[in-house]
Amino acid sequence: MKKYDVYGIGNALVDIEVEVDDQFFAENEIEKGLMTLVEEERQAVLLSGINREKGKMQCGGSAANTIIAVSQFGGNSFYSCKVANDEEGQFYQKDLKSNGVASNLEGSTLPAGVTGKCLVMVTPDAERTMNTFLGITADFSSSEIDELRLCEAEYLYIEGYLITSENGREAMKKAKKVAEANGVKVALTFSDPSMVKYFKDEMTEVVGASVDLLFCNEEEAMLYTNSESLEEARQELKKVAKHFVITQGSNGAVIYDGDTFIDIEPYKTKALDTNGAGDMFAGAFLFGITNGHTYAGAGKLASLASSRVVAQFGPRLELSQARDVLKEIN
Repeated sequence: MKKYDVYGIGNALVDIEVEVDDQFFAENEIEKGLMTLVEEERQAVLLSGINREKGKMQCGGSAANTIIAVSQFGGNSFYSCKVANDEEGQFYQKDLKSNGVASNLEGSTLPAGVTGKCLVMVTPDAERTMNTFLGITADFSSSEIDELRLCEAEYLYIEGYLITSENGREAMKKAKKVAEANGVKVALTFSDPSMVKYFKDEMTEVVGASVDLLFCNEEEAMLYTNSESLEEARQELKKVAKHFVITQGSNGAVIYDGDTFIDIEPYKTKALDTNGAGDMFAGAFLFGITNGHTYAGAGKLASLASSRVVAQFGPRLELSQARDVLKEIN
């Protein structure tokens, strides 16, 4: 019995989520629907034009949202990340702990610097657009990996956003190598279409011969495999992942369990904010397969959890909401 269900690595970003309209994108020349890396000054300019009082702030980053979801459903999780000794970094440290996630930040002296922030802009059509200043998380490296804790986990979960920096890529590869040498299964998320579009060669290098479990959406699946259809993409993904999940938004998801394809039906909902839907799906699914659920059962849990998270603002559920989802499934 492993101590942790999932050990995650990824960017540590304080999420600042706000509502905007398409005119704001046009005025500020923002590419809608994508995650774009920006400098601190650029992010500050955008924040100055937004009413932050109506926004929501919480510790985030794609993998962090997933790892917190694992914990909220009742699993044990650990997160390795990097924040600075500033107001946002201290907030991040406390928020992780309050959500039941163990981390490399506990008992450590936070370094000087600026904690990364992600400005999440949500439009009336429920689409989310992110402008991210990485701050000190851009320096996330192999040094932040706790090999002892990693070896105590059933799954390693790697965030695809780390692919953008050389030290991040090295951390991804090192963590994967340690996991494989110690019988820890490796799960990877592509995170965003732009990661596949602009860093495909680097992502392929990290994937190596294969991963045990891959998370992606339709667009990412087709981009990575150079496919014209989802059917073609999922056949190609068999060559690089032993198991995989392809999320399809309002159409549900398809899971490959190593033998057959399983269609996961969506739960009807009115989407207000798609931010965090994929992160929640991954977290609920990882909790499921590490806590006695079949792949189909874990997919059903993940689909319901994702439908609940998109029906509200913010990338996470409250603890009580997560437990209600679990109760409903059980």
